[in-house]
Amino acid sequence: MTEYAPMLQPDKGQAAQTLHLVNTDGFDDWFKALPDRERQSVKAQGFAGKEGELAIVTGETPDDWSTAIGVSDPDKLTSWCLAKAAETLPAGTYRLAEGDPGQAAFGWLCAQYRFDRYKQESDANGPKILLTSKPATIEELIALADATDLVRTLVNIPAGDMGPAELQEAAEEIATRHGAELSVVSGTELTEGYPMIDAVGRAASTDRAPRLIELHWGDTENPRIAIVGKGVCFDSGGLDIKGAAGMRWMKKDMGGAAHALALAGLVMGRKLPVRLHLLIPAVENAIAGNAFRPGDILSSRKGLSVEIGNTDAEGRLILGDALNKACEDDPELLIDFATLTGAARTALGPDLPALFTDDEALASEIADAGMEIDDPVWRLPLWDGYDEWLKSPVADLSNTSSVAMAGASTAALFLRKFVENGTAWTHLDTFAWRNTAKPGRPKGGEALGVRAHWEMLKNRYSKT
Repeated sequence: MTEYAPMLQPDKGQAAQTLHLVNTDGFDDWFKALPDRERQSVKAQGFAGKEGELAIVTGETPDDWSTAIGVSDPDKLTSWCLAKAAETLPAGTYRLAEGDPGQAAFGWLCAQYRFDRYKQESDANGPKILLTSKPATIEELIALADATDLVRTLVNIPAGDMGPAELQEAAEEIATRHGAELSVVSGTELTEGYPMIDAVGRAASTDRAPRLIELHWGDTENPRIAIVGKGVCFDSGGLDIKGAAGMRWMKKDMGGAAHALALAGLVMGRKLPVRLHLLIPAVENAIAGNAFRPGDILSSRKGLSVEIGNTDAEGRLILGDALNKACEDDPELLIDFATLTGAARTALGPDLPALFTDDEALASEIADAGMEIDDPVWRLPLWDGYDEWLKSPVADLSNTSSVAMAGASTAALFLRKFVENGTAWTHLDTFAWRNTAKPGRPKGGEALGVRAHWEMLKNRYSKT
């Protein structure tokens, strides 16, 4: 992981290059106040204060320079408005000419993320250090950058190096760091207790065998929350095999587990006063003679029988067993993350995770928190009328809908069958990926919805 702590430091008056934040409304006044030499350098670069623009403002000596950054509103900085500068500027120390970076420091940090595990040489050229006049915010911002880094890195690692065992190792590392209790259910115990997790993962090789990873942390007297993450470390589609294009990026199908681990790390690292239960069903959906088949009828931990309409709808199966286990301990809040459906991407595109919940207050809390910190989510319906599309003539329900519409909603409705009535539950269908780079957000694995849920949890449970 990238080391973010050196990149955000308290402003103690140390030497630093200046960052001028300018928008189109204030550009003329700012430009006229510059000395002639600086005006000429700004004019030569075509800088006009438009959002995303960047210009080096040269002074009288080689070391006498500053940077002008175009932002939408200098008085209300977004998370990503400094990210391009952090990507472009040379290593060194920087401070804003006026004000404090606030949450824009998060984008400054994330812009310096590097995934160079498989490269002989790193393309990093040294840290770009941002100074803040509010040192009390540093620890939180670095924790958020670390959580984002964790999701990105776990998703970016290819499936050959990130199977169920390696996902377990990542969970063990986090558990050790925070003094949590970790246990793993596998083998016969998994077959008997979590039959859908076992069925999806049993065709994988022995060293990539399925398992349920569980972590417990916190005072038992505190409110209990559960976080569940889909851990399909590679999805071939099973016997309903995917085409080459669909399979190419299926290393990211454990993105839900990565999100769950990142949120759990924030909960523990920031010592939120809750009793945490983390569950990650970790499998590889492979093809072999013992693979589960279309038309098979699986039992589940809850006792419901499930007819398999398509083996490529496997994520909801493993989540069903894990959600039911989470409910057995009666949490007051249950959160799950999953890279579950292409239908959610079709509806909302790559930037907006689809949020599902029957709890109106909870939906508003998450959506409002996401908008506040530039980590938006978008609610889609858990429409009761579509429940009938999951009916099966030979089992309690089918894992696929009988109607080729509303695929994200019907997948969420399937999950709801395994959540006990009365449990406050939210399901996030997240892409966990970025197809094209944006400032501070490189192509590849991405955390979408973690910060929104963390902000919601802070608002609910933090004592400070």
